[in-house]
This record gives sequence, structure tokens and C-alpha cells, in this order.
Amino acid sequence: MKGLRVVVALFMVALLAGACAKAPQQAIDAAKAALEEAKAAEAHRYAPQEFAAANDTLNAALAEVEKQNGKFALFRSYKKAQRMLAQAQTLAATAKSAAIANKEKVKNEATQLLQSAAEAVANVEKLLAKAPRGKEGREAIAAIKADLDAVKSNLDAANSAFNSGDYLTARDKAQASLSKANSLAEELQAAISKKAALTRKAQ
Repeated sequence: MKGLRVVVALFMVALLAGACAKAPQQAIDAAKAALEEAKAAEAHRYAPQEFAAANDTLNAALAEVEKQNGKFALFRSYKKAQRMLAQAQTLAATAKSAAIANKEKVKNEATQLLQSAAEAVANVEKLLAKAPRGKEGREAIAAIKADLDAVKSNLDAANSAFNSGDYLTARDKAQASLSKANSLAEELQAAISKKAALTRKAQ
């Protein structure tokens, strides 16, 4: 009889312990806050892999919480969810730090590319002044000028993006402008060299 009372007492203790197990709301809030901080630092753009890892871990932790919530109180355990939430918070902090560092790196890259692209555009304009002016040459020059206008417009957009703090867009647009300007310069240089060769041959 005494043994039975002990078993019943232990069962009641376990039941009360299970009933007291509550979802780790504080840990949930902390993990969500950390992820929001990472997002505010634009980790989803400048550290996408790290941000995705934090976000996926948080979602998995929340799914684990819901899984435990659906169980009978006696059998609930949020220990796994708590570990996952702590991990999500750590990963979010890592994503934030990576985003800050990467954003500065991209800013520096954009700065250099914007300068190089501007110089490339100036070079194309100089070559245009030397380009052949024959009938076919005029048509080619008109096409190149139209392309150069598009490059300038894209470069203006790159500068606007940079000034607004969107360094990723600025870098990508500056790179595209530089590549196109260099391509136009090569086309013009080839035409100029060809014209010079024909002139020498005629002499």
C-alpha cells in the first residue's frame, strides 16, 4: 500500500511538472528580434546564406514548439525547441555581422566600378571624335552614340542607387556600364585602326 502511494505521488509530481511546461515565449521573442535586427542590417541581401540559415532554424524551432503544444501536457518537452531557438538567435547575430561587413565591401567595389565606368565612358567619347566619318561610319557612329546614351543612363541610375545606400544595385549597374563602355571602345578602336591602315595603304 505504501509502495502504491509512492507511485501515485511520483505520478502526480510528473503530471504537475508536465502541466507546468510552457512554450518558451521569451526565447521565441529573442530569436525573432535577432532575426529582425539582421533583416534591418539587410542580411537578406548582403549575407543571404547566413540569413536563410537563421530563418530556417527559427521556423524549425517554431514548428517544434507547435508540435509540443499539440501533445498531452504530461509529455510536452520544449528543450529541443529551446536549443533550436538559441541557435537561431546566434545565427541571426552572425548574419547581421556578415551583412555589415559585406555591405562595406560591396560599397568599396561599387565606388571603384563607378569611377572606372565614368572613365570608360569618357574614353568612348574621345574615340568617337576620332572615328571614321564615311557613310557607313556615320551609321555605325549613330548606333554607338545611342548605345553610349544607354550606358550613361544606366550609370546615372548606378550613382543614384549608390547615393541612396543601395550598394548592390549600384555595383551591378556600374559593372554593366563598364563592360558595355569597354565593348564600345573596342568597336571604335577597331574602326579607327582599320581606317588608319587603309589610309597608309593608299599612300
